[in-house]
Amino acid sequence: MYIQTVLGKIKPEDLGVCACHEHLYIDLSHIKQNEDTRLQDIDLVMGDLQHFLDAGGKAMIEVTNDGMGRNVQQLMEMSQVLNLHIVASTGCYKDPFIPKEKKNWTRDQFASWMIDEIKNGIDGTNIRPGIIGEIGSSLNTFEPIEVELFHGAIEAAKQTHLPLSTHTTLGTMAVEQINLFTREALPLNQVIIGHQDLNKHDDIVLDVLSSGSFVALDTIGKENYRSDEDRITSLIHFIDRGYEDQLLLSSDLTRKSHLRVNGGQGYDIVLRDFIPRLKEKGVPEKVIQKLLVTNPQRAFSIREEGDAI
Repeated sequence: MYIQTVLGKIKPEDLGVCACHEHLYIDLSHIKQNEDTRLQDIDLVMGDLQHFLDAGGKAMIEVTNDGMGRNVQQLMEMSQVLNLHIVASTGCYKDPFIPKEKKNWTRDQFASWMIDEIKNGIDGTNIRPGIIGEIGSSLNTFEPIEVELFHGAIEAAKQTHLPLSTHTTLGTMAVEQINLFTREALPLNQVIIGHQDLNKHDDIVLDVLSSGSFVALDTIGKENYRSDEDRITSLIHFIDRGYEDQLLLSSDLTRKSHLRVNGGQGYDIVLRDFIPRLKEKGVPEKVIQKLLVTNPQRAFSIREEGDAI
């Protein structure tokens, strides 16, 4: 087992405190028509990341993919300068962010392209992705191109054993994603279902957890969607129901205004604010360690030939 970072393979036990779903170099402005969604100032981002490191952070899963402004050379530079483990992604996001040249692709084309990036490197580099993600569905539906994208991602995950991380728009379609993975016989311990802290229906999230997949509560600090107090209440409910080994945390920063220097929550919001509040609610240290360290180690490990399933 290993974890693939932009600087090469590491042992899972070397990952450290890990944010499971972040963006360090991203541009959604071509679709959103909002310059705030062009987060590409390396110096500002690295300044904000220093707060994450100072708080004990060690690793980030960077789920910016093709069509979202992905630049793995910049990720490699940040990793080297900051001594931060960064895991890069292959895949596409969702409609309408899929690149123009891929908008009519079939599942086989998506699979072949992702597998090539996984084996040979991203965008002509030798930097390999360590995750397939974030693969997205739309609000309450799979758009036709998203169906092809998901099937391509599933095939790539089956062939390469990379973890597959999803986007659920406002938390919707989580069960439908699980049902698709189940029908296609993708091992669910290879799957991370994203944005489930935006899903206010705890019973649905519990159904997802009961499948055996990992669940990401990964928009912490975005209180315009939901209060962190409500997120904490749901998280403790999931822990009390016995799912502490399947839960992951992050903050999903995508905008200039999310950086601390611009008045935002910053990449350290989970470590600076959310974790202390969990401790105040009585969540024990051993569970905190799972949320931040041991669960990410398992979620983002890649199985090699000969490894036990």
